[in-house]
Amino acid sequence: MTQSFDELLDILNLEQLEHNLYRGRSPQVGWQRVFGGQVISQSLVAAQRTVAEDRFVHSLHCYFMRAGDPSLPIVYQVDRLRDGGSFSTRRVTAIQHGHAIFSLECSFHLEEKGFEHQMPMPLDVPQPEDLRSYFELLEESGHAIPEAVRKFWARERPLEIRPVNVEHYTSNKKLEPRQNVWMRVTGEVPDNRQLQSAILAYLSDMTLIDTATYPHGRTGFDPAIQMASLDHAMWFHRPHKLDDWVLYTQDSPNAIGSRGLARGFLYSRDGRLIASTAQEGLIRVRDMHKK
Repeated sequence: MTQSFDELLDILNLEQLEHNLYRGRSPQVGWQRVFGGQVISQSLVAAQRTVAEDRFVHSLHCYFMRAGDPSLPIVYQVDRLRDGGSFSTRRVTAIQHGHAIFSLECSFHLEEKGFEHQMPMPLDVPQPEDLRSYFELLEESGHAIPEAVRKFWARERPLEIRPVNVEHYTSNKKLEPRQNVWMRVTGEVPDNRQLQSAILAYLSDMTLIDTATYPHGRTGFDPAIQMASLDHAMWFHRPHKLDDWVLYTQDSPNAIGSRGLARGFLYSRDGRLIASTAQEGLIRVRDMHKK
């Protein structure tokens, strides 16, 4: 288990302050703002603490309102909106400096049998063993990787990422707004379905909105681009122990008005659709807004 993965498990173990009130902290790794996937996953953990153990999250919808300060704890307030015969609904508000920085609503469902189908996993994607990790790409010669990208790739994180398309990061070529990324956590995930869902929510914010920059020959590492997640939605379809690689296949149907929309589908290696995501993010060209 890597130190960063151990840290992830630790920050997902929220402190209970009072009934429906929890506190979480951020890893001190020098980030200027709290990673969006962290506040999503911590909010989900807070909601899970107030729901019966036999009900599992099937969807979440959230908004990012202010940048989180990683130097201070985040307080999570849970509102128990409804407990029905099959579904439970929760609202979570993340608070810092007396202000809401993030809100999440999520729904939990008692498992039932019913119709089943899924979109098939893409067949033309190389296996993760045939791709290079960020660290291997950094060590290779022949790839003109910008310094901002190098710094991001060099950071230790609780998951390993192997992108299928490297050209997006090493050139200004305009590409189709699609990408496939293999991901896996760098430690052993406890056999706990609620925690597995929270970790899946954490990694779901990785790389997604960057897909909207593909057709414009830019990346989120470009200092002229201001990028931030605005909202995030996720639907949990099938449980997964996160004990192997997961394929995150993504596309971006639209960008307009300094906002980009991206969608994602998370597949297990054997082709089961684990979860679906959608996210809109701010993608603002700074030099277009000079006064």
